[in-house]
Amino acid sequence: MVARAYTVAFEGVEARSVEVQCAVTPGLPAFSLVGLPDKAVSEARDRVRTALSSMAIALPSKRITINLSPADLPKVGSHFDLPIALALLAALDIIPRDAVEGTCSLGELSLDGTLIPVIGALPAAMAAARAERTLLCPKGSGAEAAWVGATQVIGATTLADVVRHYTGQSPLPPAEPGEVLSDSPGRCLRDVKGQERAKRALEIAAAGRHHLMMVGTPGSGKSMLAARLPGILPPLTAPEALETSMIHSLAGLLDEGGINRTRPFREPHHTASMAAIVGGGRRAGPGEISLAHNGVLFMDEFPEYPRAVLETLRQPIETGEVVVARANAHVKYPCRFMLVAAANPCKCGYLPDPARACARVPHCGEEYMGRISGPLMDRFDLRIEVPPVAFTDLDLPPSGDSSAEVAARVAAAREVQAERFTQRPDMRLNADAEGETLEEIATPDAEGRELLARVADRFGLSARGYHRILRVARTIADLDGSTDLRRPHVAEAVSYRLSLAKEN
Repeated sequence: MVARAYTVAFEGVEARSVEVQCAVTPGLPAFSLVGLPDKAVSEARDRVRTALSSMAIALPSKRITINLSPADLPKVGSHFDLPIALALLAALDIIPRDAVEGTCSLGELSLDGTLIPVIGALPAAMAAARAERTLLCPKGSGAEAAWVGATQVIGATTLADVVRHYTGQSPLPPAEPGEVLSDSPGRCLRDVKGQERAKRALEIAAAGRHHLMMVGTPGSGKSMLAARLPGILPPLTAPEALETSMIHSLAGLLDEGGINRTRPFREPHHTASMAAIVGGGRRAGPGEISLAHNGVLFMDEFPEYPRAVLETLRQPIETGEVVVARANAHVKYPCRFMLVAAANPCKCGYLPDPARACARVPHCGEEYMGRISGPLMDRFDLRIEVPPVAFTDLDLPPSGDSSAEVAARVAAAREVQAERFTQRPDMRLNADAEGETLEEIATPDAEGRELLARVADRFGLSARGYHRILRVARTIADLDGSTDLRRPHVAEAVSYRLSLAKEN
């Protein structure tokens, strides 16, 4: 008779159910593992055998066959150890078969039977909830999985604890969700001297999740401004926190089961590979754009990234998701992020300063910024120049609003947008608006339409550029507390769109 246990295999953020079948039959002693396992899963035979031996459980002199169904689905990771052990224990009638079949389990076994935490407990718990099963996992993963709340989560320290739990000797208590982690207060915008226009652009970008490009000489404060962006963003909502945490769970970034309500802020180095930015690698894991889901992706020295890496950003920026296609994997990850890019105006960095610029001006600037293709540049809603700050201004007292004051305005604007898109689950912020919805919420008054028509004709705006101006103008109006889209809102949006170069 075949004993069954259940676990999951990960395809992106989706956890697909896997049935672990165990048959103990007469024949030459053997321990076979089939069902397209990778090296880590194949090695589970030795870990399970040794862990059972440490509990004084000897395997019978029979043929043991473990099948991971569906057989055509690749099985990757060490989390298959625990379900394989449960199926084997059920086949040996050491634990009840019906109890095992009502459980979805995952966990790695050490040689002494200790359960080691694994990645992916959060999406596994959601899969268990859909299948109406209890989730059994290592105790170190229980606090993370318990955040789902839709199913019971049992966290065990050792395989012996699991046996005692199923046999009724010592039932394990349900796991409790980990604490909500809170980061220390972020850096304040008032630390940045001057740069009032850049601060305003940062506020607009945060309010509507608009993509921002900053160009300025070295030391003008581009990175300093970007580092203060998390301090003006509102906390993640409960659905957003769950979405983001599922991706971070697969990447092993959740600390002690805690859910962080602070929006992600990822800042990869410009030497990062395409797989690191977009996703991929041996397991087709999430990249930086997915780890920045519902948060910020800051790419400093933007033109220094390989051209192929930059071009891969174009589609995810538009669709909010990325499909990582490899020979042995085809997975989809969400990546609704805000892109903030910073760049020097040229290779030497001093193009606007005649006293310090190199001899190749202005060709060096055209060549350097030419590394960013027109279609990619077209996707930036806000483009600003960040001028250098005179050293005499550094001794001036702080100016402008604090991060807390700006954050309050950003939160108010986002509340307006949340109410606006209540009936549109595919849209959350102004940056998502398109089609009839965009026409409905971002139709300017007569003067605004006239201004936008002149700008579109004069600078040859693309359709994407035209719509992005309307989205930014809508966000500016939300920050202004205005239900109408007026000419000043459109004019400010246009000024950010055309501050670096004319449209392609």
